[in-house]
Amino acid sequence: MILPDSKSSVRWETQDRPNLEAAFKAAGLESDIQNAEGSADTFGQLCDQMITEGVKVLIETDLDPDSGKACIDKAKNAGIAVIDYDRLTLGGGADYYVSFDNVKVGELQGQGLIDGLNAAGKTSGNIAFINGAATDNNATLFKQGYEQVIKDDGSFTVVADQTGDWDPVTAGKVFDQFYAAHPDLIGLVTANDGMAGGVIAREKAAGVEGKVLVTGQDATPEGLANVLQGYQTGTVFKDTSVEAKAAADLAIAIIKGDDPSTIATGSVNDSELGVDVPSVLATPVWITADSVQDVVTAGQASAADICKGITDLCTKYGVQ
Repeated sequence: MILPDSKSSVRWETQDRPNLEAAFKAAGLESDIQNAEGSADTFGQLCDQMITEGVKVLIETDLDPDSGKACIDKAKNAGIAVIDYDRLTLGGGADYYVSFDNVKVGELQGQGLIDGLNAAGKTSGNIAFINGAATDNNATLFKQGYEQVIKDDGSFTVVADQTGDWDPVTAGKVFDQFYAAHPDLIGLVTANDGMAGGVIAREKAAGVEGKVLVTGQDATPEGLANVLQGYQTGTVFKDTSVEAKAAADLAIAIIKGDDPSTIATGSVNDSELGVDVPSVLATPVWITADSVQDVVTAGQASAADICKGITDLCTKYGVQ
């Protein structure tokens, strides 16, 4: 298993790794989980190493389509089955794909921003998008979801739209640009918690935290704390233990020669290849302050990490 980095989201190490380790162990699989730490060279080296070691199944979360495809090509040439995990490598030709319904993720973000603004008494005004990396197919699907929801609602005007490259600092700089050009901005669809944190830091510098609302994704401790404090309208919880189990179940079926189609009952279109990739798609959940405890109960975040410095809010919302 090759994870992409620790920078785009802390989830890869705090949620996915332990969930994958537990799922593989429960399935009786020996596993080697490595992290490319954002380096395409390292990603390629890990891929080569795993193929040389003779793994039966290679699971990857690509850094970008090129590095992902290069690894898939090598693995398939060696007769090794490949599962794309969380991100579909466009043009890659992986055998299977395990993820969440990523258009639904975006829909939750768009509706979550609308609901948060309405709750604050704002029923119209200027908003903006800070999207994920252009190289990430998931970011495209997220945007497809929230853009359509905002359009269908028709109450808010999108005045700016730019990538934050899954980077908190970049996202913060993008917010500065947006806010300078549009000081009447009231909300941002921000594609994940890390970027939301970068934006909120810049909002604090401008004195508008909690006034220009943002969304998030991944239900990280930082994101959940920002939700409790009213800076984020909410965050999308993708229970990666479900995703990890699906990946382990698929790997087991492949290794045993069982029929994986009983597990991969959905499909996602690879627009580059024009083919539908057999897929397992779990359902994401929108988390607000009232439901932060659900993430803790699911074992995907700890109250101790969320509640640092905001114990009064955790008490108020029953986070323990």
